Amino acid sequence: MESPFPGMDPWLEGHVWPDVHHGLAFVFKEQLVARVIPKYFVRVETYTVEDTNPQEEVGIMYPDVEILKKQPEPHRPTKQGAGGIEVLTPATMIIPRPVIEVNIPVVAIRDRENQQLITAIEVLSPVNKRGKGLDKYREKRQMLHDDGVHLLEVDLLRRGQRPLNYPTLPREAHYFVMLSRGDRFKTEVWAMTVRDKLPVVPIPLKSPDPDVRLDIGAAFNEVYSRSRYELSVRYDVEPPPPAFSADELQELQGILKEKKLLS
Repeated sequence: MESPFPGMDPWLEGHVWPDVHHGLAFVFKEQLVARVIPKYFVRVETYTVEDTNPQEEVGIMYPDVEILKKQPEPHRPTKQGAGGIEVLTPATMIIPRPVIEVNIPVVAIRDRENQQLITAIEVLSPVNKRGKGLDKYREKRQMLHDDGVHLLEVDLLRRGQRPLNYPTLPREAHYFVMLSRGDRFKTEVWAMTVRDKLPVVPIPLKSPDPDVRLDIGAAFNEVYSRSRYELSVRYDVEPPPPAFSADELQELQGILKEKKLLS
């Protein structure tokens, strides 16, 4: 079955998100290949980002990484020194805090003749939206723009900081799609709430070639249907943070009941 919601399913923003993320990248590629050949080719390329603050995602993105949870300080055995003063027992060894590496897929459209990157499609991950990961992602955005590369950003996560934090972006929107054309100093924005369908957007190529279309909503429904998320997602608990208002949650639960995914 397709997603029960008209657009993004907020219950997929938790630990299942990496699967959704990779699925979207490959379906985007499948949509675009036939529309850009033979002059261009499409590949899913992967880069790795270190999550330097993984504890923020414990119980959300990393439900099983127990070592990341803050534990109380263990009682350290002591011994009596001169004058009866207790002396701390030295640690046997010191190990670094665990770092989680996140593999992020990006859809790349390249010129067949010279392999030049023409357009990049980024589906944002939580690590792109906080801490050092956000800083590095913003640097990457600027580098792509400086190189004249078109960039489509698909942000289907409510939590975290938007890489483009423009003051007039609608606060009530839950999700954003943003297109920055490499030859222009402006960004096209599609803002959506959980009630809205995901958009059909243009994908620019090299001038003078016309844009091609990418149907994000159709891609999302295809990923949902292929993966049968309704069989494993816990719709009987609240979706991952940030919390919806009571009215919004009631509305979402009403949709789930209509689709017989919640009793």
